[in-house]
Amino acid sequence: MSKSPDQIVISQLGVSSFIGAFEEERKKPQRLRVTVIMEPRASFTHMHDRLENTVDYAEVSGVIKALAATGQRQLIETLGEEIATVLLGQYPLAAVEVELRKYILPDTEYVAVRLRREA
Repeated sequence: MSKSPDQIVISQLGVSSFIGAFEEERKKPQRLRVTVIMEPRASFTHMHDRLENTVDYAEVSGVIKALAATGQRQLIETLGEEIATVLLGQYPLAAVEVELRKYILPDTEYVAVRLRREA
Protein backbone atom coordinates (compact mmCIF):
# COMPACT_ATOMS: atom_id res chain seq x y z
CA MET A 1 0.00 0.00 0.00
CA SER A 2 1.51 3.34 -1.05
CA LYS A 3 1.38 6.28 1.33
CA SER A 4 -0.48 9.38 0.15
CA PRO A 5 1.59 12.56 0.22
CA ASP A 6 0.82 15.20 2.81
CA GLN A 7 -1.05 18.13 1.29
CA ILE A 8 -1.81 21.77 2.04
CA VAL A 9 -5.02 22.98 0.39
CA ILE A 10 -6.19 26.51 -0.33
CA SER A 11 -9.77 26.15 -1.52
CA GLN A 12 -11.70 28.63 -3.66
CA LEU A 13 -9.44 31.65 -3.16
CA GLY A 14 -11.11 34.68 -4.73
CA VAL A 15 -8.90 36.57 -7.18
CA SER A 16 -9.42 39.31 -9.73
CA SER A 17 -7.83 39.15 -13.18
CA PHE A 18 -7.97 40.86 -16.56
CA ILE A 19 -8.61 37.68 -18.51
CA GLY A 20 -10.63 36.54 -21.50
CA ALA A 21 -10.48 35.34 -25.06
CA PHE A 22 -11.89 38.63 -26.34
CA GLU A 23 -10.55 42.15 -25.79
CA GLU A 24 -13.93 43.23 -24.41
CA GLU A 25 -13.62 40.63 -21.62
CA ARG A 26 -10.17 41.93 -20.65
CA LYS A 27 -11.33 45.56 -20.25
CA LYS A 28 -12.48 45.00 -16.66
CA PRO A 29 -11.29 42.61 -13.97
CA GLN A 30 -13.11 39.30 -13.69
CA ARG A 31 -13.74 37.26 -10.58
CA LEU A 32 -12.04 33.87 -10.54
CA ARG A 33 -11.71 31.17 -7.88
CA VAL A 34 -8.44 29.31 -7.41
CA THR A 35 -7.87 26.08 -5.54
CA VAL A 36 -4.32 24.88 -5.00
CA ILE A 37 -3.21 21.59 -3.52
CA MET A 38 0.42 21.71 -2.51
CA GLU A 39 2.55 18.70 -1.64
CA PRO A 40 5.48 19.85 0.51
CA ARG A 41 8.84 18.14 0.04
CA ALA A 42 8.98 17.43 3.79
CA SER A 43 6.24 15.38 5.43
CA PHE A 44 4.20 16.94 8.20
CA THR A 45 5.98 14.73 10.76
CA HIS A 46 9.19 16.68 10.05
CA MET A 47 7.69 20.14 10.59
CA HIS A 48 7.90 20.08 14.40
CA ASP A 49 5.06 22.62 14.77
CA ARG A 50 7.18 25.43 13.30
CA LEU A 51 5.93 27.76 10.57
CA GLU A 52 9.35 28.04 8.95
CA ASN A 53 9.28 24.29 8.27
CA THR A 54 6.10 24.41 6.20
CA VAL A 55 4.59 26.39 3.33
CA ASP A 56 2.88 29.53 4.66
CA TYR A 57 -0.56 29.38 3.05
CA ALA A 58 -1.30 33.04 3.87
CA GLU A 59 1.82 34.07 1.95
CA VAL A 60 0.94 31.75 -0.94
CA SER A 61 -2.56 33.27 -1.13
CA GLY A 62 -1.05 36.74 -1.44
CA VAL A 63 1.35 35.60 -4.16
CA ILE A 64 -1.52 34.07 -6.16
CA LYS A 65 -3.69 37.20 -5.80
CA ALA A 66 -0.84 39.47 -6.90
CA LEU A 67 0.01 37.27 -9.88
CA ALA A 68 -3.62 37.13 -11.03
CA ALA A 69 -3.93 40.93 -10.80
CA THR A 70 -0.92 41.64 -13.02
CA GLY A 71 -1.09 41.88 -16.80
CA GLN A 72 -3.71 40.54 -19.18
CA ARG A 73 -4.23 36.99 -20.37
CA GLN A 74 -6.54 35.38 -22.86
CA LEU A 75 -6.66 31.94 -21.22
CA ILE A 76 -7.23 30.71 -17.69
CA GLU A 77 -4.94 27.85 -18.74
CA THR A 78 -2.09 30.39 -18.96
CA LEU A 79 -2.78 31.75 -15.48
CA GLY A 80 -2.92 28.19 -14.10
CA GLU A 81 0.49 27.42 -15.58
CA GLU A 82 1.91 30.66 -14.18
CA ILE A 83 0.60 29.90 -10.69
CA ALA A 84 2.08 26.39 -10.74
CA THR A 85 5.44 27.65 -12.02
CA VAL A 86 5.70 30.40 -9.40
CA LEU A 87 4.71 28.14 -6.50
CA LEU A 88 7.13 25.39 -7.52
CA GLY A 89 9.88 27.97 -7.96
CA GLN A 90 9.37 29.84 -4.68
CA TYR A 91 8.37 27.14 -2.20
CA PRO A 92 9.73 23.72 -1.15
CA LEU A 93 7.08 21.72 -2.98
CA ALA A 94 7.26 18.31 -4.61
CA ALA A 95 4.09 18.98 -6.60
CA VAL A 96 1.19 21.38 -6.98
CA GLU A 97 -2.30 21.06 -8.39
CA VAL A 98 -4.18 24.15 -9.56
CA GLU A 99 -7.85 24.53 -10.42
CA LEU A 100 -9.11 27.83 -11.82
CA ARG A 101 -12.82 28.56 -12.06
CA LYS A 102 -14.29 31.27 -14.27
CA TYR A 103 -17.92 32.38 -14.15
CA ILE A 104 -18.57 33.34 -17.74
CA LEU A 105 -20.87 30.96 -19.63
CA PRO A 106 -24.60 31.28 -19.26
CA ASP A 107 -26.40 28.16 -18.06
CA THR A 108 -23.29 26.92 -16.21
CA GLU A 109 -22.15 27.28 -12.63
CA TYR A 110 -18.58 27.79 -13.85
CA VAL A 111 -15.95 26.60 -16.31
CA ALA A 112 -12.63 25.35 -14.97
CA VAL A 113 -9.16 24.14 -15.83
CA ARG A 114 -7.12 21.78 -13.67
CA LEU A 115 -3.45 20.97 -13.86
CA ARG A 116 -0.80 19.18 -11.85
CA ARG A 117 2.89 19.96 -12.03
CA GLU A 118 5.80 18.33 -10.22
CA ALA A 119 9.15 19.80 -9.24
